[in-house]
Parts: sequence; C-alpha cells; structure tokens
Amino acid sequence: MKRLSILQGAAAGAASLALPATVRAAEALKEVRLDYAYYSPSSLVLRRFGWLEEDFKKDGISVKWTLSAGSNRALEYLNGNSIDIGSSAGLAALLGRANGNPITAPYIFSRPEWTALVVKRDSPIQGLADLKGKKVAATKGTDPYLFLLRALRTVKLTRNDIEHVALQHADGRAALEQGRVDAWAGLDPLMAASELDAGSHLIYRNVAFNTYGFLNVRQSFLAEQPAAVKRVIAGYERARKWLQANTTEGAKILSEEAKVTLQVALLQLKLRTDLSNPQPSSEHVKALQAAAPILVDEQLVKPGVDLGKVISELVDTQFARGLVRNAA
Repeated sequence: MKRLSILQGAAAGAASLALPATVRAAEALKEVRLDYAYYSPSSLVLRRFGWLEEDFKKDGISVKWTLSAGSNRALEYLNGNSIDIGSSAGLAALLGRANGNPITAPYIFSRPEWTALVVKRDSPIQGLADLKGKKVAATKGTDPYLFLLRALRTVKLTRNDIEHVALQHADGRAALEQGRVDAWAGLDPLMAASELDAGSHLIYRNVAFNTYGFLNVRQSFLAEQPAAVKRVIAGYERARKWLQANTTEGAKILSEEAKVTLQVALLQLKLRTDLSNPQPSSEHVKALQAAAPILVDEQLVKPGVDLGKVISELVDTQFARGLVRNAA
C-alpha cells in the first residue's frame, strides 16, 4: 500500500508538470495587482466599491491597489513588475512599449481631454508662440509632456526653444501658481482645480492631441492569467457603466479621492471625459499612428524602431471583444 501511495503521488506530480504553464500559473494566482489614478475615474469607482475584491475573494485571490501619480509612474510599476495592470495615456504607453516595456493594451478606460497648456491668472502669455524662451513644467513620459511637444510643433517650435522643467504633475501646478514657471502642461483633475481655484487659464487646447486612457497589462500576466484579466476588464466595464448613469455620484468619489472640490470633479467628468468607447479599435490605432512621429522627431525612441509594428503589438483589438459593448 505504501508503495502504491508513492507511485500514485509520483503520477499526480507528473500529471501536474504535464499541465500547460498557463493552467499551473492560474492555479498559483494569489494576488492581482492594479493601479488606480485620479485621471482614471473608473479605477476610483472600482476601488471604492470593492467589486473586484468581491469577485476574486471566492477563489482565494486578493487584490492590491497602488496609486499612480502619472502615466510615467504606472509604466514604471508595470516595467518593474510591481503591478500587473496599470493605466496610462496611449502615447505614453507607446513610448514605453517602443523602449522595451512589455505591455499590451486590451481596454480603453476613457477618451479624455485631460491635458492642455496652462498659464497663471495674470500671465502675459497669450499663445504658443509666446512660450519661446519660457520655463514650462511637464512630467516626462506622460501625455502632457508629449502634448507639449506636439503643440510646440504647430508653431514651428521644439523643446529646445523652451526651458523644460521636469516636475511631477502636482509639483508642476504648484510651480505655476507660485510663479516659478511660466506655463505648465497640466493634467486633470489638477488642471481643472488650478482653473477654478486659482484662476489659471488654458492657452492651448486640442482634444486630438490627448491620446486616450489605455489599460495596460504586462504581457506575461496576460499570457498566464487571461481569465483574471477578463475579470478585471469586466469590473472596469461595471464601473464605466455606473459612472455613465451616476456622473454626479462619481464626481463625489473623484473629489474625495483626489481632494478637489466637487465643481472641479464635475468639470473633469462631465465636460472632459468620454466613456463611450472602451473597445480598442482602428480609432485608437490611427490616433497613435498620427502621434507617433513626435517620438521620432524628438529622439525619444531608438533609431530604427518600427513604430507601426509596435502600435500593432500594443493595441489588442480582439481580447476584450464580447466583454465590452463595441461603440466604434
């Protein structure tokens, strides 16, 4: 009997090893690691109500949340294997992927107008051309920074024509309002708060230069845990639909989490956040194709990188089909 037990145990072990790696990995999953961000209202709703915790708890899987202060932080966390799923701007995700960050984007959490160029209340600066020789704050590796570079190109300026001051978003707002910089590439809800609370005004807006909100997944996690990723996307869909039906309540959550007034949160959610199309599609591919040249022109990617190929590898237009309503 003892010998039989040993043989049975060995057989069971061999059978386990024979299972596909994805199955073994799924059995071993104990924690899903996500980010939340003030520029991603759906993540705030999802975290506030604990819907993912409720879903994963029945399988003994915990959920860990990490705050991302900007796309650069979210992408750093993904690249460093600190989180499995994180939120960033589309062009920032493309920049990360082109420079070796192994991520895929199977979901769009919003189409925002979350960035613009901002000056303080009493600034003499009236337009983009007036930024020549001026100090401009922006967070490298984020949509606001890339928005700044693209905006400058529209008036035949480059980053060499300004004095770029590298600050995280909140510090950029403070520097602007304190007069330590002349302009700031802002990010909501901080930008909306600066407008409403400090009288700052926007000198350049262009919604086409705002490159969507991408929910990025580490490629290895997507390959090993596709069912878990689908459950997270289903949670994001629940949060998106809840926000569409409860915008004012969603703004209250945003105001509490980001510590901004309800008026600021309503400005961000009602006027600058489009939640209508979460399915990655040709719309998002074309937006990145239009934006990609700035990465080459500003030498932000290695020479010879095929950005068309990188875009096709980044934007996954198939994974979430059936999970979300395709409004494209």
